[in-house]
Amino acid sequence: MRKVIGRAVDPLWLLINDSRFTGIMLIVCTIGSIFLANYHESADAYKSIWAVQLFPSSFHLPETFISWINNYMMAFFFMMAGMEIKRELISGELSSLKKAILPFGAALGGMIVPALIYVAFNAHTQYAKGWGIPTATDIAFSVGIASILGKRVPVGLKILLMALAIIDDLGAIIVIALFYGGHLNWMFLGLAAALYGVIIFLNYKKISSPFIWIVASLGLWFALYNSGVEASIAGVLIAFAMPVDMLPKVEQRIHRYVNFLILPLFAFANTAIILPNDVMGSFGSTLSLGIMFGLVIGKPIGIFLFSRVLVALKIASLPNKVQWKQLFGMGTLAGIGFTMSIFTTMLAFKQQEFQDIAKVSILASVLLSLILSLVYFVAINVKESIDHAPEKDKKIAGNTALNIS
Repeated sequence: MRKVIGRAVDPLWLLINDSRFTGIMLIVCTIGSIFLANYHESADAYKSIWAVQLFPSSFHLPETFISWINNYMMAFFFMMAGMEIKRELISGELSSLKKAILPFGAALGGMIVPALIYVAFNAHTQYAKGWGIPTATDIAFSVGIASILGKRVPVGLKILLMALAIIDDLGAIIVIALFYGGHLNWMFLGLAAALYGVIIFLNYKKISSPFIWIVASLGLWFALYNSGVEASIAGVLIAFAMPVDMLPKVEQRIHRYVNFLILPLFAFANTAIILPNDVMGSFGSTLSLGIMFGLVIGKPIGIFLFSRVLVALKIASLPNKVQWKQLFGMGTLAGIGFTMSIFTTMLAFKQQEFQDIAKVSILASVLLSLILSLVYFVAINVKESIDHAPEKDKKIAGNTALNIS
């Protein structure tokens, strides 16, 4: 009987545990959230859910529901991403110096070129301060879409994308702190540094007590939150300091909560955006053009060019089984800026009108980058299958591809 039940249930669990399912779920959550936020009968009630105050400011904790999701819950997602990167740095695709350097250089190119494109459109306008908006890459959406594409995106490329997205987020946080009026509390920042030293010491002494690690990790998160630094990055820091033998145990305990609770909540909360009445008119401003050209075009160009230079100088090397045309496609995935782009928008502009234009442009960029990524990877895989087909089959394969298109 158990075998029969197991056979019936296993396919469902395979689907649930598939990261492609997570990517599809994020898209569905986003569409649903935008609909609820703009449907007049539910808009006010829906928006108020995320603004519910959970703690008073005197507690020095996130006050609203959405703040808890973004600052605390997302730390677990960053922890999962950090654990994957650490494994790859130690014994995987990023284990050599040349391969480890690549995501850093690619992330830098993916920030500089979009910023320059934005400045070209807005250097002498009232929108000039928004240059940081198109520099971001959204980890959850970009990696989710890469997973939906399945084997069309090699494992090494997915790992490179995840590493690039994390470094990109860290870069975005630095940009926000330096250029968007981030106020640092040096006392809490010093406390965070001391607590991280304790966590590194735990690893050095091979202390694996769950209670000690949890207390130290919560302390680090609390200190970072009150220091003015993005608190969710505590997850990455903890993962990097965690003993290697702890990684699979921790990942096994948290991955279902991350995929099926935290990420859906994150998508719902951060896409509760009220669209302006004149949506199409929003795309005519230089603010919109700077954001869209920066994310959709600037990201893949910047990532590709900087990566090409690093490899040509023999400073870095491509991951195994990854080709240049695939890396360019990864750049289109990195053009999905979303969360940090919206966050930067709120800091860059105080005018509601400017915020609305920027948000609509970010959403449009997500859609364009998504479509471009899907079409690009399908196209290069069809071409590759034709190129590798036996000579007598190439004509048939070519005709099949034309019929499909």
